[in-house]
Amino acid sequence: MNDAAQRHDGTQGGDEGSVSRRSVLRTTASVAGAGLGLGALGTSSAAAAPVRGPEAATADQPAAPKRQGATMVGVPFEGRSTVRVGIVGLGNRGGSMIDLFLAVTGVQVVAVCDPVKAKAQRAAAKVTAAGQPAPAVYTNGEDDYENLCKRGDIDFVYVATPWDFHFQMAKTAMLNGKHVGVECPIALQLDQLWELVDLSERTRRHCMQLENCCYGRNEMRVLRMAHAGLFGDLLHGAGAYNHDLRGLMFDPDYYEGPWRRLWHTRLRGDLYPNHGFGPVANYMDINRGDRAVSITSVGSPSLGLAEYREKNMPAGDPSWKETYIESDRTISLVQTAKGRVIRLEHDVSTPHPYSRINSLGGTKGVFEDYPARIYIEPDHTNDSWGDFSKYQEWDHWLWKEHANPPGGHGGMDYMLVFRLMQCMRLGLVPDFDVYDAATWTSPVPLSHLSIKAKGAPQQIPDFTRGKWKKARSGMDSENPEKA
Repeated sequence: MNDAAQRHDGTQGGDEGSVSRRSVLRTTASVAGAGLGLGALGTSSAAAAPVRGPEAATADQPAAPKRQGATMVGVPFEGRSTVRVGIVGLGNRGGSMIDLFLAVTGVQVVAVCDPVKAKAQRAAAKVTAAGQPAPAVYTNGEDDYENLCKRGDIDFVYVATPWDFHFQMAKTAMLNGKHVGVECPIALQLDQLWELVDLSERTRRHCMQLENCCYGRNEMRVLRMAHAGLFGDLLHGAGAYNHDLRGLMFDPDYYEGPWRRLWHTRLRGDLYPNHGFGPVANYMDINRGDRAVSITSVGSPSLGLAEYREKNMPAGDPSWKETYIESDRTISLVQTAKGRVIRLEHDVSTPHPYSRINSLGGTKGVFEDYPARIYIEPDHTNDSWGDFSKYQEWDHWLWKEHANPPGGHGGMDYMLVFRLMQCMRLGLVPDFDVYDAATWTSPVPLSHLSIKAKGAPQQIPDFTRGKWKKARSGMDSENPEKA
């Protein structure tokens, strides 16, 4: 993955006077530390009851809130010839992802929104350069996205803003009858995750976690191999977001103000679990025959950002007023209902090469990424890793048809956009849904609670309300246009 691709992490950057600089100042006091409502819905005590195994964890699971609508499991999109998209947030991430929406046939970018006019104007110019009509432009302050969501000619709202806004923007989109896709994390509190689940069910609108790293070539190949039984009975997996962001977090221009760095003054847990959790959850059919039931987390001391600041930031820089509490390395163990174990890691504050780990093991062997290598019986013997490139026959159809996709993250971003827009055009059930979004994001608040409780297990809610027990399809799809 090249450096530019690694930096596309759901953020805004660039111009002064933007939404994040104002909002960070406004929200810091109200959401600092444990004031995030982290104990909501059955986890009000930091020290959870001991979890003795998957059966006990399932039995001890706090009752889910009463469903306010029907499940969204298996609910298809409404088919349409053209998917009309509104994009909110046009910084680093949104400003590059618009290129991918414009590259997919049958997609029209109808409206763009960013309080920094220059960003919105650059995005609008890309739309017209692609041969589409000029989009509506919303730049009238940080709440103008509400007017975009009220439009009657938008089917899908894409949100690529700082994390503080994700929950409210997803909520607003659904209340206005729009399907919505949000960069990770989709929300930061358990009660917010439940509210998005309930709202998706009530409004019959899909709410999805984008930038989930599930559409990478290696990830999709391993997914198909796992489902074909090449790894045997699955036992364990691992995923991570280990990415040295110190320079970027102290860069006054890359992020839109200090918003991302400030989260390191508020939480101690895994701030960005989705990249690592999503792919392994797919391998193990989480929410599709198995489910995540508990999480146990530990964290190292918080030293990296302060040390970087000492070496690189001048006296008088605003960052000197900050006290960092976020663990430099967070390690979590997730137990599933079938007894499998998933290890998650998060580290953006210390020097190391980029890695999402991406590992899967079973009774017949193991795959490990960064670098990609495999060892499965009977193909491999003598404790020597095998060449993963020899398993190209197991590539997903998306990668067979789009062998050299454009965009960041090694092409997986394009694959996600292409497939999501295809499902919307053809009226298909999406590959991932609001229950996946909530599950993949739940380690944010729960890992914080577990670390505070010295590693005590925390219950992961069953956001599906029992629907996880039935096997169903996910990202291991067949090409609907070749059937």
